[in-house]
Amino acid sequence: MTLLDKYKLLLDTAKSSNIEDLVYVEQEGVLQINGTAPNADVKNKLWNVYNQIDPNYISGEVSLNVDLPHSTGGTLARIITQEETLNVRKGPGIDQPILAEIHKDEQLTLISPANDQWWLVRTKEGQEGYCYAQYVEPLTS
Repeated sequence: MTLLDKYKLLLDTAKSSNIEDLVYVEQEGVLQINGTAPNADVKNKLWNVYNQIDPNYISGEVSLNVDLPHSTGGTLARIITQEETLNVRKGPGIDQPILAEIHKDEQLTLISPANDQWWLVRTKEGQEGYCYAQYVEPLTS
């Protein structure tokens, strides 16, 4: 079975979700999926479908590089972890690569809850990823 077959539901979901500039290719044992999601719900939906096919993303067979338009807004929040830094990961799972580390008390933008444990966020440098929800606190104006 090819990866295109295994992840057919994920690709069909991406195709039907108005992903701008959607490109996917199977290379060296990894299915690369690239594009721009119209909103956070679509991006989170893709991660949920991926997790259904490959629970906790253990196989590492998919590189899901679908971001949001830079104009996507959100809510400012600060990091409240007891550790010095909080990891921002590529996807909503601890097995996903770390994209950035945010220091305690620093701010970032909460874009959308991915589920009960993870938030889709954007760092002040513009890096988009996911972090544990329990370690962020929305700022009130």
